[in-house]
Parts: sequence; C-alpha cells; structure tokens
Amino acid sequence: MSRPVAVAPDTRPNMHEAMARAVTTGGATLVDTADAEGLIWADPGRPEAFPEVIATTTRLEWIQLPYAGIEPFAHHLNDRWTWTCGKGVYAPAVAETVLAMILSGQKHLHGYARASSWSGPVGRVLANSRVTVLGGGGITAHLLPLLAPFECDVTVIRRSDEPFLGADRTIPVTRLHEVLPLTDVLVLALALTDETVGIISAAELTALPEHAWLVNVARGGHVVTDDLVAALAAGSIAGAALDVTNPEPLPDGHPLWSAANCLITPHIANTPEMGLELLEPFVAENVRRFCVGEQLLAPVNVALGY
Repeated sequence: MSRPVAVAPDTRPNMHEAMARAVTTGGATLVDTADAEGLIWADPGRPEAFPEVIATTTRLEWIQLPYAGIEPFAHHLNDRWTWTCGKGVYAPAVAETVLAMILSGQKHLHGYARASSWSGPVGRVLANSRVTVLGGGGITAHLLPLLAPFECDVTVIRRSDEPFLGADRTIPVTRLHEVLPLTDVLVLALALTDETVGIISAAELTALPEHAWLVNVARGGHVVTDDLVAALAAGSIAGAALDVTNPEPLPDGHPLWSAANCLITPHIANTPEMGLELLEPFVAENVRRFCVGEQLLAPVNVALGY
C-alpha cells in the first residue's frame, strides 16, 4: 500500500533528489509536507526550521532523521511521532576511518607527514594490541571484523554487559576505569547523551598508559578538550586522532592544531559523497517498511535520546 511521504526542504539539490528517489523507490507517493504521513528530514544543518515545517502537517506519523547523531533535534523529540535516524547507515565508512587512524597513530604517520627532514624510526605494532571500544553500535560492529586480522584483544564497553559479537569481553560503562590502564587504543564510538558528555576527562586520560592512543569518531563533546590538550602536552598519552572536536569546527590557532601528537580530520569519517550512496537505499527500505506496516530500521528511543 502506497502512503504519502514528503522530503523536507533541503538546500542541497543532490540530497533532495536522492531522498525523493528513495521515497518513490520505497513505494510511497511523494507529496507536499502538509499532506505527508511520513517525513524524510535529510538536512542535519537546519534543525531550527523543524518547528515551522512540522506546523504545516496534520497527518504526520513518522519522521526519518539523516544521521546517527540526533542531538541537533533532541529537544524536538516527543512521543507524538515515530522517529528513526541513520544509526548503522554510515558505520562501514566510519569503521574504515577508525582503522586508518589507529594505524596512522601506531605507525607515526601523522608525525612523518609533518616532518621537513629525515628522522628516526618511531612506531608500535598493532597486532595483539589491547583495543577498548566505548560504544556498542554499528561502527563497532563493522570495526571488529577489520581488527580481526590483527588478533587484537578487544573490550567493548556499553550500557550493559550483554556480549558483543566479535569482542573478547563486553563490560558496562560503570567498569570503564578497570580497563583503561590495560588499553593500548581507546576508540570512542558512542552516542552523545547527557550521561556521556565529558566521559573522557583528565581522570580517564591519566588512567591510560603513556603509550595509548585515543581515537574519537563519535562526538567532540565526549572529551573534555582542555584536559586532552594538557594530556597531549604532558605526554601522559601518546596521541589522539580526532575526527570530531569540541568546539567544532575547531577554531584556527587552537592548541590541538599545533600538538605534534594529534591527528585531526574535519569530521569526514563519513563524507557526503560516501554517505549519500549509503543513505538512499536505507531510506528507501524504511519507506517500504512504513508503507507495509513492518518494523522500521534504526528507531530512536525518545526517552534515551538516541
């Protein structure tokens, strides 16, 4: 059964066209927002327009948000509608970036790339390293198979201790400090909520071994930036690879830019080019499910905020 679905106004023509295709591919009828029972919101940069767009609707039941991180829309969440997001859609691309960042840190590629003269050898072997991943979602699910050939000892930390496929152990976040001193690489791949803001501060960075690397592809707000700057300057950890920062964009002249043991990428673990190719079929599948009354992919827990 076809159902009326709209695509929220988007300033990026290629994104709007792709989402319109997803609506029709999924078997729905593309309509104006006022007539929609489902709404595809593809522009993460325009949460301020949400109230105005929603005000035109009277039949709306379902809202699809574009990314796994929904914090720009968190204050709009309520039980009036069913919400879904992009959880898991971009995980393969982001997991590849995590592996690249880990290897870059272990092999000192960030340092060699900045060098202006021949230097001595620096680096560690990733094989058999102890990797701790904070977060048990799609990024982690795709990262663990990438780490498998290196035979790393992997600990996954999540809300519960329910075993995570591919991990050597799974522990709740309350036991974070037990594993930090035994961690060679700490990867942040969790949702940003009130409970996880600043989850990595001076105490956690101090608990890591001096040779440890921090890799953050989640959100900059997970890390207390001033504490990370201090840890990098003091050498209390070996380095950090950051695809996300707080603040973001990271201002020119910020101390992290000049930290020799910090690798920064401008939130490109999943680029728009990679993401669009992954998002379109995902949205089409959710549209199909919406039309036939099947369980939707990537539901948002309104109470938890992700």
